[in-house]
Amino acid sequence: MAACNAHYYATRDPLGANGDFTTAPEIHQMFGEMVGACLADCWHRAGAPEEVAYVELGPGRGTLAVDALRVMTSAGLRPEIHLVETSPALRDAQGEHFSEVDWHESLLTIPQDVPLLLVANEFLDALPIRQWIGDEERRVTLDGEQLAFLSNGLIREDSPARNAYAWEIAAQIDVRGGVALIIDYGHDRSALGDTLQAVKGHTFADVLSNAGDQDLTSHVDFEAIGRAASGIDIRFAGPATQGDWLRRIGIIQRAEILTRQNPDRAKDIGSALARLTAADQMGELFKVFAIHHPDWPTPAGFECPPREDK
Repeated sequence: MAACNAHYYATRDPLGANGDFTTAPEIHQMFGEMVGACLADCWHRAGAPEEVAYVELGPGRGTLAVDALRVMTSAGLRPEIHLVETSPALRDAQGEHFSEVDWHESLLTIPQDVPLLLVANEFLDALPIRQWIGDEERRVTLDGEQLAFLSNGLIREDSPARNAYAWEIAAQIDVRGGVALIIDYGHDRSALGDTLQAVKGHTFADVLSNAGDQDLTSHVDFEAIGRAASGIDIRFAGPATQGDWLRRIGIIQRAEILTRQNPDRAKDIGSALARLTAADQMGELFKVFAIHHPDWPTPAGFECPPREDK
């Protein structure tokens, strides 16, 4: 999985109608704007420190960063921009948006003296997983000219690579201060099951076909992410469903404003809003999880909804 995705992302722009999949920032500007507003609010409530870094893991074309930073600028926040990206093709796309940006292979090369406003949107799902059937690790073999799994049965998944990244995010927040938003599809409690999947041409595909020529992902286990970072003196919030989180921080109000400003685009705005928040689209499967330093506030949007009297 690691080898396939390394080749896949290094050799193409996988996003949009001509690619293999579409992420939330590419659906509509509202998504990035809500992320930017949330981070700007955290920064303001933390005392508006003069120096701060915007860090995005796997920023795609840079669309989310553009929309988020536009909102941050309007709030008086002008952070340094650091993008963790290994794909030359995607670095080229990101560079079209920013005149001042530093690229990194990992979090470890980002300057150590500033708090982080970190975003990881659909990043962890592409990190490699392991699958287990009982105590046996599931492996892949060559059957003639085709790849095949050596064993089948009830599957348990884990991801040392994903857990290591979660720990590193928490460790950096602990040392530097700041807040991280992790947004991805997955489940809030660990459970058995096979979630490995491939997407090619906006359609699900056989995970063992077209090695290195299609996107491989799996559901993020948010409970495991929390466990991986639990030994560090930081705070967690969530996970909340993406739909609930976006509604709580004002995406409906933003959609209404955009509709009044652009009445000819009302249908498109409404469709994008539904795609981002509806339970049968991205609203339930996608989750938002926050990590923040004890001296920084809990990001907005993780409040429990009011209970309804029965």
